[in-house]
Amino acid sequence: MKRSLLVFRLTMMAITLFCFVAISVADNPVEIIRKMEQRMQGNSSYAEMTMKTVRPRYTREVSMKAWSKGDDFSLIFITAPARDKGTGFLKRGKEIWNFVPSIDRTIKMPPSMMSQSWMGSDFSNDDLVRGSSTVEDYQHKLLRTELFNGRDCYVIELVPLPEAAIVYDKVLIWVDKKEYIQMKVENYDEFGDCVSTITFSDIRMMGGREIPAIMEMVPHDKSGHKTVIETHHIEFDIPIQDSFFSQQNLRSLK
Repeated sequence: MKRSLLVFRLTMMAITLFCFVAISVADNPVEIIRKMEQRMQGNSSYAEMTMKTVRPRYTREVSMKAWSKGDDFSLIFITAPARDKGTGFLKRGKEIWNFVPSIDRTIKMPPSMMSQSWMGSDFSNDDLVRGSSTVEDYQHKLLRTELFNGRDCYVIELVPLPEAAIVYDKVLIWVDKKEYIQMKVENYDEFGDCVSTITFSDIRMMGGREIPAIMEMVPHDKSGHKTVIETHHIEFDIPIQDSFFSQQNLRSLK
């Protein structure tokens, strides 16, 4: 009888510990962000996209190809329009490079340029080239859960670490609890004001997983302005060497 009671108690302790660990992992904001990034980016990826920059008096469209590997490597190559074709952006670790074909120069981008507009859009260089890491460069806090566009989401606060060169003072991210799909981002300035919102929509099967095909950035201080990026094709976990992300490739891709 004592042995049975001991076994029962040990079993209940094990179950309680397992449940505690499971809940802790599920509610750990860093792990939620990791799972989100794995869903949205994979270990590596190749994508073909179109970016439409909308202004009150005109609309401008840019087509591009993009490769990425983890947090350390990314390469974006502009394929259209003709005047911008060949423009490229390369990230290796913390270094960002921009190739400008019209002057045949490769320029190293200083941290001060990361807050500037990317290709005349509402996205910053940091938004698109990902000069910062959402895992390593921020403190994370799970604020709450709430519905967004019919999906139950985690709402996570990201505050930049003091040594990180981050454009925003605070970022809020909405992540679907079931599939870990990124649903919305709010960017805040040093005064606590929300300066821009990014929403993700048109969730469809691409590259063997469900992800948003549309990403829309709306700045709050510019009426009639927005930038929409549509992903037409994407492949995840492709075999790609670190050496692919080189200045030579930045200049020679077609």
